[in-house]
Amino acid sequence: MFRIAVAALLGAISLSACAKQPQTGAATSPGTAAPVAEGAVDKKVREALRQLDPNFKPDYVGAAPFAGFREVVVSGQVLYVSDDGRYLMQSQPYDIEKRALATSEGLLAYRRKLLDTVPHADRIVFAPPNAKYTVSVFTDVECGYCRKLHQDIAELNRNGIAVEYLAFPRMGLGSKDYTDMISVWCAADRKAALTQAKSGKAVPGKNCTNPVAMQYSLGQQLGVNGTPAIFAADGSQLGGYLPPAQLKAALERIPGAAGNR
Repeated sequence: MFRIAVAALLGAISLSACAKQPQTGAATSPGTAAPVAEGAVDKKVREALRQLDPNFKPDYVGAAPFAGFREVVVSGQVLYVSDDGRYLMQSQPYDIEKRALATSEGLLAYRRKLLDTVPHADRIVFAPPNAKYTVSVFTDVECGYCRKLHQDIAELNRNGIAVEYLAFPRMGLGSKDYTDMISVWCAADRKAALTQAKSGKAVPGKNCTNPVAMQYSLGQQLGVNGTPAIFAADGSQLGGYLPPAQLKAALERIPGAAGNR
């Protein structure tokens, strides 16, 4: 439903139909507009989106990492709306200097808050004795690149990287993938069960009170639409599968990323 709404939004050339236009003869010159309070800009952006579609309710609105736009999150998808409520962009810009997706501190804090809702006990953790970095990885047991990343666990640990798995059955709730992941999370030895499942071996069916559906929902809130999805401790999304050396290099480029979550 959300993707249909977004498609409808992006079908519009701009949000100009719902943004108030300047009065004729206004004295403001291009590039010299008077600064507007941040709260007022957020309100204008929300109102523009509501007028375009009453069901379009952002989960987060904050300053974009570049001037003139607000960063908006709806069901995990990052959008950008101009401060005047006129233009909407779907693609997340790439920061050439940082060699990463352009992300604001506000968005990172929003993601950290969501990730922090998952207790350590509900994660399946593969960590070295003194981890320098910690990544949260949304995974399932069937995807090829999830299995490839899991084969790298020993090398990642040798590089000081702790991997904390969260469940994301990409085939959806009620799928075989979903029930297999419940069996993994309900196993007496979850690490062994996950390794077994990722090697293509059957895991004995089990059921219990488990966090699989909650973690899947959380992944959707964070915009996960494929696995593996790797998040650094600061909330940066590092993409999908990365070889150990590349993942370590990506973490080293994040200021203050060293240290446990």
